[in-house]
Amino acid sequence: MSPRHTVRVATDLTDREACFAVRKEVFVAEQGVAEDIEYDAWDAVAVHVLAVREDGVPLGTGRLLHGEAAAKTGGDPAVGSLGRLAVSREARGLGIGAALVRAIEDIARAEGLTALDLHAQTHAQGFYERLGYVAYGPEFPDAGIPHRAMRRSL
Repeated sequence: MSPRHTVRVATDLTDREACFAVRKEVFVAEQGVAEDIEYDAWDAVAVHVLAVREDGVPLGTGRLLHGEAAAKTGGDPAVGSLGRLAVSREARGLGIGAALVRAIEDIARAEGLTALDLHAQTHAQGFYERLGYVAYGPEFPDAGIPHRAMRRSL
């Protein structure tokens, strides 16, 4: 039986620190991404979402960039950028990643966005395809990890 969890917008410093802790666990510790490139100036303007177990333990996170971050999303203010999706090792396979993506999509729709772009690690491309994202363009490296650009209309 999977643990019960909730997904919510990270509204305070404690929530944001929990988001960053999950990212550090997944991207820095597991995948070897340099800590100085994992956190960026976009974190200050992003909408962060957090999945927590019913006892408060953080399980996953993701972020949405839009509006003033339009330069990051190709300059189109109607397209948001879904990124920094991370689920802790012990919580993988429980539907938390999909719940985080759907929460970000709901926020994007509420903000009037018509599509979301993301840069998927190639090993996760199938996960995003199952959620309706379509790959475009060539594979490219990001932090030394192969990625593909993907988009979903909302």
